[in-house]
Amino acid sequence: MSRLKKEIIIEDVTVSDAGAEGNAIVRVDGMVVFVPYAVPGDVIDLKIFKKKKNYAEGRVIALKQASPLRVEPTCSHFGSCGGCKWQSMSYDSQLKYKQQQVKDNLERLGRIDTSQMRPICGSDSIFEYRNKLEFTFSNKRWLAAGEERKEGNPGAVGFHVPQVFDKVLPIDKCYLQREPSNAIRISLRDYAIENGIPFYDIRNHTGYMRNVVIRNTSTGELMVIVIVAEDRHEWLEPMMEYMREKFPEITSLMYIINNKMNDSYGDLEPHVWSGQGYITEEMPRFKGGEPLHFRINPKSFYQTNSEQAYKLYSYVAEFAELSGDETVYDLYTGTGTIAQFVADGCRKVVGIEYVEEAIVDARENASVNGFNNCIFYAGDMAKVLTDEFVEANGRPDVVITDPPRAGMHEKVVEQLLKMEPRKIVYVSCNPATQARDLALLSGKYKVGLIQPVDMFPHTQHVENVVELTIVD
Repeated sequence: MSRLKKEIIIEDVTVSDAGAEGNAIVRVDGMVVFVPYAVPGDVIDLKIFKKKKNYAEGRVIALKQASPLRVEPTCSHFGSCGGCKWQSMSYDSQLKYKQQQVKDNLERLGRIDTSQMRPICGSDSIFEYRNKLEFTFSNKRWLAAGEERKEGNPGAVGFHVPQVFDKVLPIDKCYLQREPSNAIRISLRDYAIENGIPFYDIRNHTGYMRNVVIRNTSTGELMVIVIVAEDRHEWLEPMMEYMREKFPEITSLMYIINNKMNDSYGDLEPHVWSGQGYITEEMPRFKGGEPLHFRINPKSFYQTNSEQAYKLYSYVAEFAELSGDETVYDLYTGTGTIAQFVADGCRKVVGIEYVEEAIVDARENASVNGFNNCIFYAGDMAKVLTDEFVEANGRPDVVITDPPRAGMHEKVVEQLLKMEPRKIVYVSCNPATQARDLALLSGKYKVGLIQPVDMFPHTQHVENVVELTIVD
């Protein structure tokens, strides 16, 4: 795509639809223009800054007439931080477009019959719904439109600006996670500034403060992980002690030393400063009784919307239609949350996951919850799920699969077709790759119920659960 040398301004055009990556769609003379932060029904003036043969990218330069779907964004950072792109659209409208996104992908890409598609399950909480946020420290502060540069600015703590890897937008208040999330971030920022502790320079790899990760649970537990560039006790120890004293509600205060060239910390060792090395989330059991408990370690994956996770898993269990004597395979099991959610309703659950640390968590959580019918394996799915594996663990009656955005590997699809479970329940965060995989399974399986679930209000992201039944 080429960046234009000459400005192209188009006036008084109507936004027609919501599109990919949270952008809105404007159609001009047969060309599709993707525009962020616009709402279907808006009448706008737009500037095109990139153009290709049959589509372009633009930005709103004037809102001439507001759409009836438009609402006032709650967050002052809307339009700058790159997140929550649909926050200016009413929540009912967001759900409508997410439902349509799932339907369009399944029908157009997979040629799937969506006649049994249910209405999307919306989120009861559209703010403060996330149980995990990660903020970045940077000595390069992104200036918002109209903001003047000040001398001696120490940098910012917040989110990376889209397409600008080395600058961070300072966040005053984020509405995605409940307090004390904002108070913790701001206090840590102020402490570092007041004590002359430098923020990290991602381009030159200098400085000290890198990231802070904040995780919470529905039961009130709180984990804070401070990530710094080197082990400097004269800075680290007083800072950690300050955080412990200022926020006694932190139940797991930790730090990580990251001297790598990138911000990933999956291969680094967390150190407990105070409290426990984990927090524990609670989830109701599908069939009632004592709730499930899931220990969440610093590097554990857990669905970031806890309330919606329960609804999502409930649909999975409903679609599986377990009677009590089945062998269930849970592919891409992560920390085994879905596996344990359905474990009460079947004879055995076999979970497979690529990340070995996640399998350690899965086994520990199964022990905490008293399950002795859950078996977990770590390894590459395409290599683990072989004929020999099936022979050793038993042919599954039901398979639950929740792959990453890229969908399932061809060999995994082939093995599913070979195993012929009576049911497959396919959970996906990407309806496009889900549609592709469903088409590959269509020779032996018929799509039944379809249930979209909104896990991330104000974004274009949507989860989808599909029931597949083997054709006799």
